Amino acid sequence: MKAIGKIVFVLFHISLVAWGCLAIYFSYLPVPLRYGGAGLFAVVSIAVLLLARPKLKGAVIFWAMFALVLLGWFSMKPSNHRDWQADNAVLPYAEVNGDVITIHNIRNFDYRSETDYTIGYYDKSFTLSSLNSFDVFLCDWGLNAIVHTMVSFGFDNGSFLCISIETRKEKGEAYSTLKGFFRQYEQFYVVADERDLIRLRTNYRQGETVYLYRIQDVSMAVVRQVFMDYISYINRLTESPEWYNALTGNCTTEIRGHTRPNPDRINWDWRILANGYIDELMYEKKWWTHPSRLQR
Repeated sequence: MKAIGKIVFVLFHISLVAWGCLAIYFSYLPVPLRYGGAGLFAVVSIAVLLLARPKLKGAVIFWAMFALVLLGWFSMKPSNHRDWQADNAVLPYAEVNGDVITIHNIRNFDYRSETDYTIGYYDKSFTLSSLNSFDVFLCDWGLNAIVHTMVSFGFDNGSFLCISIETRKEKGEAYSTLKGFFRQYEQFYVVADERDLIRLRTNYRQGETVYLYRIQDVSMAVVRQVFMDYISYINRLTESPEWYNALTGNCTTEIRGHTRPNPDRINWDWRILANGYIDELMYEKKWWTHPSRLQR
């Protein structure tokens, strides 16, 4: 047991040192300071943890340095004012007037390829009492354990409103999973026409397969509460932006958060993180039937 305790202790501190180095590397410091700071933090941390005597002194020095890194980490604030890429430059928002919800800036791009498109947005009013379906899309790009999830709300008049939780990228910025853990992207709710979000993935993105699941055995009263939870959060983001986090604030964990009104909501499950297996979890809950594979 003593040996196991030592192994756990060592792995724990290795993880902290690695996290601290990456937090400095992905900070907003000038590039030379980021490189030098990450390297210095690694060297000094290892030195004080291994060589300082008494060991308590080394631990105090290390935790003081780690606290400074955390202070810098929490001082990084998200913003709505950056030079955004065209596909996430415009924030959606909603106006609620009783049973009528008017959504502004619904994205509806006309794609010629994934990166070549005509920009388009429209506003539309939806009657909450006419909401009659809740669909989930799983977008598979070849990683068995990880997919992208989106939702779509359907209404009696045949309208659908699709929502995808994504990273808000600046011009010239590409997505990196590693950066997604370190406050490098703001969270962005793409509120769009299905012809935008779904067709982009079925017709223009290479190697991506989209599966449609319709939620069943959940009351429409609950679905309407979930919809309004989305609306409330979308409006909040216009005033108070949030960081995207690849582990805790991603396309699937956020959907789970919006299902708070459901008394039978999913308890924590490893498949929420390894969301390529989320369909198995939903089958167990009997919340959806076999999927439809969407073709171009």
